Amino acid sequence: MARDYFGPDVAARYDESVGEMFEPAEVEAAVDFLAALAAGGAALELGIGTGRIALPLAARGVRVHGIDLSEAMVGQLRAKPGGDEIGVTIGDFATTRVDGVFSLAYLVFNTIGNLTSQDDQVACFQNVAAHLEPGGCFVIEVGVPRLQRLVPGERFVPFSVTPTHVGIDEYDVATQGLISHHYVLRDGSWDLRSIPFRYVWPAELDLMARLAGMTLRERWADWKREPFTGESDKHVSVWQKSPT
Repeated sequence: MARDYFGPDVAARYDESVGEMFEPAEVEAAVDFLAALAAGGAALELGIGTGRIALPLAARGVRVHGIDLSEAMVGQLRAKPGGDEIGVTIGDFATTRVDGVFSLAYLVFNTIGNLTSQDDQVACFQNVAAHLEPGGCFVIEVGVPRLQRLVPGERFVPFSVTPTHVGIDEYDVATQGLISHHYVLRDGSWDLRSIPFRYVWPAELDLMARLAGMTLRERWADWKREPFTGESDKHVSVWQKSPT
């Protein structure tokens, strides 16, 4: 059973977060990429959250439906202009089914890692394939594990150090487990929020796609289609369902 780590306190502050993913240019690049793949069809967002991507994508004329476990995050979406026009189903996106057929499904900003077992991640691909029309595409944006930054004998890797936020990833290489610890300075004191993930390799995702009847169509280092290399810290991958 999936657990909701995005309750009312987190949801209320989520859109105040800083970082590349909230930059207008980054959002625009993602929406450009996704709108082109939708090709006039409907899109299914897994982990729709507060609508960072769904709202501008819908503004492009793409019909978007979302699945999300957090009612609090969806409440933030609903409060935004146009948010009440986007259909959302509350549930675990690895298994929750919705009505309709989609030309595009997508998972952004490491959300595949919120599924903390390999079985759940495989189930997610199978669930997506069941929703896609023949020839439809599934897009995932996810970071590449930073294992090369681990000091021998250690399991912690910092990923953010600012005057108001310290982020540290804690790895368990035996289980592909990852806990992201966020220390945030608020009102003179540090709050801690820790969220578990399962990190996953690009080749492993390709195998999950094959098990679900999809094949890799393209892989890039970012939404602007920069080449993916061994130095890339994330990838944007597209798998396509068999057209027959």
